Amino acid sequence: MSTHSLLWLIVARATPLPPDERRAAIIAATTPLLRERGREVSTREIAEAAGIAEGTIFRVFASKEELIDAVLDDAFDPSASYQALLDIDPALPLQTRVANAVAILQQRMNRVFGLVYALGFRQPPDAEQRRRPPRPDRALETGMLAAVLAPDAARLKLDPERAASMLGAFVLALSHPMLRGACLDEAGPDPLEIAELFLHGVAAPAAGAPRADTLPTDLLSSPSLRDPSFPHAEGC
Repeated sequence: MSTHSLLWLIVARATPLPPDERRAAIIAATTPLLRERGREVSTREIAEAAGIAEGTIFRVFASKEELIDAVLDDAFDPSASYQALLDIDPALPLQTRVANAVAILQQRMNRVFGLVYALGFRQPPDAEQRRRPPRPDRALETGMLAAVLAPDAARLKLDPERAASMLGAFVLALSHPMLRGACLDEAGPDPLEIAELFLHGVAAPAAGAPRADTLPTDLLSSPSLRDPSFPHAEGC
């Protein structure tokens, strides 16, 4: 019996998942394959990664293109990032809170831009042409970032809302290799560096100044924008 036939027998006998869980599992298995291979990935490869029979994909999605659209919908959905921002502990030191917020924003950028470049898009698919989850609400996101800064509002030169708006732009500019004009193998600033630069600028800190050093490791290990699916600066 071939390996493929054995796999089919195993997955065919697997306990069925509820429809929403099956859909989510297929999307989760497809996402890294699309980042790596773009539209060239086959439904057979997706099925093997998801541990299901290939036909199961087409009982959930009408076509591979519909599955790709669902992966993009999932990537552009900001709800997980919004919840993560809300979960930042306001009792943490300011620089640590900012570093956590930076990591959350970078994580979403990595997920979105990696897929966008792998699939050949230069902007999100037209929302009018497909059913999409809510697009990021910039005002809402700025408000959440302002809430991260608000416990230390008295220490800020700007009001938290204005500072939060600048923080979002700052993270984007320093996190995307094309915006930095960087080569793919050139490491960009990590969340701790960005937080320190945002709060203190490029001047050397005063002796004994605290640094953010408690950023969760699961955020620090989020996928890097420096992967083969990203174009790089000319001359790299």
